[in-house]
Amino acid sequence: MRILGIDPGSRFTGYGVVEQQGSRLQQLAYGTIHAVDGEDLPARLQIIFQRLREVIAATAPAAVAVEEIFVAANARSALKLGHARGVALLAGTEAGLPVFEYTAMQVKSAVVGYGRADKNQVQRMVQMLLSLPKPPASDAADALAVAICHAHSHGLQQRLAVAGGPR
Repeated sequence: MRILGIDPGSRFTGYGVVEQQGSRLQQLAYGTIHAVDGEDLPARLQIIFQRLREVIAATAPAAVAVEEIFVAANARSALKLGHARGVALLAGTEAGLPVFEYTAMQVKSAVVGYGRADKNQVQRMVQMLLSLPKPPASDAADALAVAICHAHSHGLQQRLAVAGGPR
């Protein structure tokens, strides 16, 4: 299964595509969408949307996983993040893909084994799990971590379904 993970942000949106083959994970693409500084929010959201559509077209994922919004101290920042997240959800839905959402704590637990892991720990673990030559940039690492989280969660859900559900 091919999964697109997205770490939304109004200035920097990370994306990462992983291919799951059994228990093996391989990265296919990752990067950061840089919205132009000085542009107004609608123009930045359009850039994010267009770029995510390009990533989807180029990589043909079977599912999209997006990090949920966290509670920010600054309400204005939280609203901007919410807009970027909405664009990410729309890009996946418009492509006809199932879209899944995970909290930062779920992502960190799935990748690092500790829900309060720091950015460095996430970057290093993503590097190790995907056999990358160096740790990816922070936003891209977070997006890859979201994709890895979905791969682990989806695989567990499938195994439970085959086994007749949780016992």
